[in-house]
Amino acid sequence: MKIAIPTETMVGESRVAASPDTVKAFIKKGAEVTVQAGAGRGASIPDDAFAAAGAKIEPSVGRDADIVLTVRRPSGELLSTLKRGAILMGGLEPYGDKAGLEAIAASGATAFAMELMPRITRAQSMDILSSQANLAGYKAVIDAAFHFTRAFPMMMTAAGTVPAAKVFIMGVGVAGLQAIATARRLGAIVSATDVRKATEEQVKSLGAKFVYADIADAATSGGYAKELSAEDKAKQAALVANHVKTQDVIITTALIPGRPAPVLITEEMVESMKPGSIIVDLAVERGGNCPLSKPDQIVEHKGVKIVGTVNLAGKLAGNASPLFAKNLANFLDLMITKEGALKIDDADECIKGTMIARDGALVHPMFTSK
Repeated sequence: MKIAIPTETMVGESRVAASPDTVKAFIKKGAEVTVQAGAGRGASIPDDAFAAAGAKIEPSVGRDADIVLTVRRPSGELLSTLKRGAILMGGLEPYGDKAGLEAIAASGATAFAMELMPRITRAQSMDILSSQANLAGYKAVIDAAFHFTRAFPMMMTAAGTVPAAKVFIMGVGVAGLQAIATARRLGAIVSATDVRKATEEQVKSLGAKFVYADIADAATSGGYAKELSAEDKAKQAALVANHVKTQDVIITTALIPGRPAPVLITEEMVESMKPGSIIVDLAVERGGNCPLSKPDQIVEHKGVKIVGTVNLAGKLAGNASPLFAKNLANFLDLMITKEGALKIDDADECIKGTMIARDGALVHPMFTSK
């Protein structure tokens, strides 16, 4: 069994889909692991560390691999070298680009989009969205504190009192919860909102205030948030508009799988905020929760800075890569027998839920249903 780890080709992507620890685990199962030279550079994992773990370091990888692990959708060049039936596993970005997915299918690979991992208890250790969002939520607060021209905690000094910053977290998923915890650790007064009523207990358990409109609970059976009705959107917007006026920092994290990010902070709301306030938009890659945000730019609008950094988890590649790699390794364990052979169990809920292509065709219901 040959496993290949290519260097990521997307501009700005610093993560790598393996770590020395996962390489060791693969080799212990009888696999041969090849890592492309320089693949771990952005995550501060030198080739020597992979080699010490037992991997071969090569200038190019993938041509004869049985399994290829990636962080992002692979380049066309890599796809063209895959042998038919090879397993391709990683963040394959299944939403919004069917032509790109058809190219993956045409390669003949058996492809698994890890973003589609079912929200079930046993899949938590394989969930790349959660492991990466956790870091993104932390980084969003750190970046907000960097750009904010005031302190986060309250300080009592002989010259007067420095008031604590007010931080508002919009969207209480994994990223939002970590943002709450981080802002609280920095001494801010934190409030949070979500369209899922069940998140209230989580918010309060972290010492933050829960801000909730009188709307229908928008939680899906899978734990995600669904789109609100027009009436509930208006109620939520009115509540938010009144609250943001008093906030110093806002961090938005709301995403709906397969759809553009919902608008949470309008231009009018931005203009109601105090000069020097900060907005960090974690949804900027999907259009943004604020229409003023722009990918990888800091937009200043009437004294308010809107930070639209793409791939925040990737800014912490030294942590993000080992977590991502472990997610992949845990998933791959479902397909490796005790004898070290590959066996795909089509009945397994995690395998069935993430498989998007096989035998030259797209197979996931998301792409095959009419």
